[in-house]
Amino acid sequence: MKKFGLAVQVFIGLAAGIAVGAIFYGNPAVAAYLQPVGDIFIRLIKMIVVPIVLSSLIVGVAGVGDMKKLGKLGGKTLLYFEVVTTIAIVVGLLMANVFQPGAGVHQEQLLKTDITKYVSTAETVQSHGFADTFVNIVPNNIFESLGSGNMLAIIFFSIMFALGIAAIGERGKPVLAFFQGVSDAMFWVTHQMMKFAPIGVFALIGVTVSKFGISSLIPLGKLILTVYGGMLLFIFVVLGLIAKMAGTSIIALIRILKDELVLAYSTASSESVLPRLMQKMEKFGCPKAITSFVIPTGYSFNLDGSTLYQAIAAIFIAQMYGIHLPLSTQITLVLVLMVTSKGIAGVPGVSFVVLLATLGSVGIPVEGLAIIAGIDRLLDMARTVVNVLGNGLASVVMSKLEGQYDKEQANTYLNSIQKLDKAA
Repeated sequence: MKKFGLAVQVFIGLAAGIAVGAIFYGNPAVAAYLQPVGDIFIRLIKMIVVPIVLSSLIVGVAGVGDMKKLGKLGGKTLLYFEVVTTIAIVVGLLMANVFQPGAGVHQEQLLKTDITKYVSTAETVQSHGFADTFVNIVPNNIFESLGSGNMLAIIFFSIMFALGIAAIGERGKPVLAFFQGVSDAMFWVTHQMMKFAPIGVFALIGVTVSKFGISSLIPLGKLILTVYGGMLLFIFVVLGLIAKMAGTSIIALIRILKDELVLAYSTASSESVLPRLMQKMEKFGCPKAITSFVIPTGYSFNLDGSTLYQAIAAIFIAQMYGIHLPLSTQITLVLVLMVTSKGIAGVPGVSFVVLLATLGSVGIPVEGLAIIAGIDRLLDMARTVVNVLGNGLASVVMSKLEGQYDKEQANTYLNSIQKLDKAA
């Protein structure tokens, strides 16, 4: 398979996984054999994320060494994230109101999936206020945060540690060189691990299709089409306009990130492409200091695809139960989603947990989530692509706002990608 690029290899794995899952639908042996393979791939991804974020952020921030400049970047970044995710919620509400995916759906005829594993997490989220999110950014114990993968706490520690390295001058250089070495080594490890990606994708998709089958998609086809249509609208209109204002194009961004987008879609995991996303955005003209801060932070605060999906899912469930949501209630839904979607970064099944924590506040039955849980994997694949693309674009926007975006380097890298594509 060496003559094929990563995107083609992953696509072949995806197609083969769908075929195997469909042929052996309902056969528990598929999960017994393939689940361990998929789990190993996901574990490999989780293994490298923390060392890469820690080392890259320390190297990037220490290179800036200016707390005032970093504070300005942080403020602009969080404001940008809030604006774009709010637009995503509004797009989701518009799609759901225009296309009415829940109208005429009879919930008693649909397969329900157990969602109890998300309920206790949602109860914990509801008991924590928005202020707690900011309190929890500061770690009690950095080693505990590293072990649990608490990304916001790791980002906070990395920034403070990097500023300390910059402040002590010459004495900090050996420490900085160590973390530069860690960063370089971890990117090499990432490159080796990506060779296993097609097999991991094959296993993960094969298990999913064998459990739920193709037939489970048909009754909820209108919801699937609405979600995918909303994602495409958001990418090419909203992100497209933002990209144009930042001096690039969304097509150019898709072209350089095609391997990562196919992998993110196939695995439904943003983490699977985090290292390569940071690396490619650096090559695309964004300084390391910006990419190493903006992209990991965006994985917690800039989940455009997830918030868009949550808005559609909430209205879908209301329509399915015949509940009319007036404009005032939908505005309340926007405000609640703006808060809850930012407060639980890194939680497994994050979109489900956000919805469980949100639906009750606007009088929508949470039981409706059990109906869409069966197709959530397919919807998760789409929202993961938008999350990845949105964070890649965010690093370009922040670089442009800081006056550090290297357009010439970006064009050179884009041309090299196009030449490789033609050669292939």
